[in-house]
Amino acid sequence: MNRRTLISGVAGGLTALALTASAAPRPDGKGRASGPGAPGKLNLITDVAGLRVGQAEDAKARTGVTVILPDERAICAVDVRGGGPGTRETDALNAWNLVHSVDAVVLSGGSVYGLAAADGVATWLGAKGRGYMAAPNPEVPRSPIVPAAILFDLANGGDKAWGMDPPYRQLGIRAIGAAARDFALGTAGAGYGAGAGALKGGIGSASLVTADGMTIGAIVAVNSLGSPVVPGGKHFWAAPFEFGHEFGGVGPAPNVVAGEDWGMAKVNPGARSNTTIACIATDVALDPDEMKRVVMMAQDGLARAIRPIHSPFDGDVVFGLSTGHIQIGAGPMRNFVVARVGAAAADVLARAVARGVYEAVLPPGMKGPTWRSL
Repeated sequence: MNRRTLISGVAGGLTALALTASAAPRPDGKGRASGPGAPGKLNLITDVAGLRVGQAEDAKARTGVTVILPDERAICAVDVRGGGPGTRETDALNAWNLVHSVDAVVLSGGSVYGLAAADGVATWLGAKGRGYMAAPNPEVPRSPIVPAAILFDLANGGDKAWGMDPPYRQLGIRAIGAAARDFALGTAGAGYGAGAGALKGGIGSASLVTADGMTIGAIVAVNSLGSPVVPGGKHFWAAPFEFGHEFGGVGPAPNVVAGEDWGMAKVNPGARSNTTIACIATDVALDPDEMKRVVMMAQDGLARAIRPIHSPFDGDVVFGLSTGHIQIGAGPMRNFVVARVGAAAADVLARAVARGVYEAVLPPGMKGPTWRSL
């Protein structure tokens, strides 16, 4: 295929996509979005049709859980780049394996203890008859597929003397039971006890509705070794991607950063003491391989928002969901749409990181700087 044929095919495909997406929800509930796109109505991952998010916290333990719940099983992929990840069910998402769709995704504090949050979520889903089943059999319980990732918040000063009864299974049950389209940012859910470099971290989310009606969203628990702000001030690394004043509107930093100045990164990190865990989503119907490419592209959003990232001391993990509400055709245009979704996902994830830090406040008894205190 020559270049002219490819460009012609892409152009025709984009027209087809616009026609397919013409009935998709718009931020203003009216006609087609114009220009380069804009945040959805809520500016949350739940602007993607077919998603809800639930969160629960334990203030005493200074930790929490976030659950991303699709209305129906959704295609899922994952990309792991941190040097100290903690995950569950990620191997099941490989395209060459049997199960490509999931019933929920869990982001949790608590390090290895937090993986138990997915047990609670799976129990809740199974009790409601949701989950994978190769062949229907009323005598065999369904198997909910619930991939999860955890961050390290064990050293944040909360009471972790839970003995044989860590709180995460119950937090998972509480979080999924609270699932809704609207949810809190900042010091909430998996980001309750998180730290973003030297600043208080938290849960962030953002969305984008493209001019032709595709919706891309992201949610992230920011607990990074690296700093989300440029050294010497309070300008976010993600500032060039900001819409309006969604994370303060202070704009890009005027100064130049050179060498190994990491600014407000954490000092003397320990193994598994950090991690940024996230989930991006789109309403475009993508297959597992396409979703994997989108998630790989989305990881670059973390690099646009945090410096340094993907270190040996971070366990960075990004999941990706496709709810399949917008169908796209085959041919050259399809790969171009995948590229567009992946590029948008990276930008949206960068914005979500900044929003999580911008909205974070100190929970009771916790000390340290927040973005607003700079």
